[in-house]
Amino acid sequence: MTTPLTARDRAKAERADALLTEAARLFAERGYPGVSLEDIGAAVGVSGPAVYRHFTGKQALLGAVLVKVSADLVDGGRRVSEGTEDADDRIRALIAFHVDFALGHADVIRVHDRDLAHLSDQDRADVRRLQRAYIELWISALAPILDVPTDELRLRVQACFGLINSTPHSTRSASRSKRSTAAILSAMAHAALIA
Repeated sequence: MTTPLTARDRAKAERADALLTEAARLFAERGYPGVSLEDIGAAVGVSGPAVYRHFTGKQALLGAVLVKVSADLVDGGRRVSEGTEDADDRIRALIAFHVDFALGHADVIRVHDRDLAHLSDQDRADVRRLQRAYIELWISALAPILDVPTDELRLRVQACFGLINSTPHSTRSASRSKRSTAAILSAMAHAALIA
């Protein structure tokens, strides 16, 4: 039996989530070296030293952002995979899941691409382990569709991620809706995977 969260526990969890969100946004805008704990604290209405109530420092915040998003991708990918029987439907569902993630988390993708080197050794190892698990999930889903070696499946999956992850940075046009962007990305990603 678990103990219910108190109002204080909920408030602390909400503050930690807000710090992660603002840290990702600021890191994406300015790069890891260009952001201070004071900047992050101010973005959520607390002092820089108050951030230490939630995280041991700026590097820990960066690690929490990137480890959490990597774990969320693995967990979400597993749910999608387990919820679909047909192999092609499974790949399409994984693509839709990843496209939705990329369009909703462009800041985190930018931070990952640019600031991964600033992670602690342990956080970098955790991110890499989770990334491998996510890639393997996709490889397992793609293998029944294509009779090719695992190395080629891995190449296809990683190229698909590159296509999906890079696009939100260059398609912030107000003239295109998120839905139409997602449809185009999903169609292109599927075509790239099975080409």
